[in-house]
Amino acid sequence: MSAETPAADGQFTLRRQQFRAWRGTRPFWAGLFVLLSGLPIAYFPYANLRIGHLTLAMATTAGAGSLIIGVLLVVLGVSLWFQKHVRVFAGVAAILLALVSIPVSNLGGFLIGFLLALVGGAMAVAWAPGAPSAQQPPGEPAKGTGGAPEASDHDTTVLRPVDPVGEPNDLSGTSPANGANGRHSAG
Repeated sequence: MSAETPAADGQFTLRRQQFRAWRGTRPFWAGLFVLLSGLPIAYFPYANLRIGHLTLAMATTAGAGSLIIGVLLVVLGVSLWFQKHVRVFAGVAAILLALVSIPVSNLGGFLIGFLLALVGGAMAVAWAPGAPSAQQPPGEPAKGTGGAPEASDHDTTVLRPVDPVGEPNDLSGTSPANGANGRHSAG
C-alpha cells in the first residue's frame, strides 16, 4: 500500500475528526494543562543539575510532598479528560494543589507547574458543555438505524402531564384532586 492511497488519507481524516469531536465534548485543554503542571512539580525536587564538574542537587526535605502533589495533578488532568462531570472539583483541587506547591516544591516547580495548574484549574472550573451540534459526529451510527423505535419525546428530564386536558396527574397520594388526601388504602 503506497502513501498515495486514498483509503489511508480517509482513515487518518476519520480518526482526526473523531478525536476532534471527542475533544470538543470535554475540558480537554484544561486537563492537558493540569496534567502537564504535575510533571515539573514532581520532577524538580529529584533532579540533579550538572554544570561542568559541579552537581547541583535540587532535593528538598519535602520531596515526598512534591511527588504526591505532582502525581495528584496528573491524575486530576486525566480525570478531566475521561470524567467531565468532576470538572469543578478537579479544577478547584488543581488550584489548591498549585498553591500548596509553592512552599513545598521549589516554588511550584520554578513557577512553571504552578502557573500551568492555575490556568488549567481555572479553565476546568469555567468550562461548560456546549449545545450539541446539528451535524452528527463522524464514526457514530445514524439515529434510528438500530431497528428499535425512536421515542417521540427526547427530553425525559421534565415530567409532563399525561392527560391531554391539562389536568394535574399527581399520583403521590397527597393531592386533594385525586381524592386520596394522603391516605393509602390496601386492597
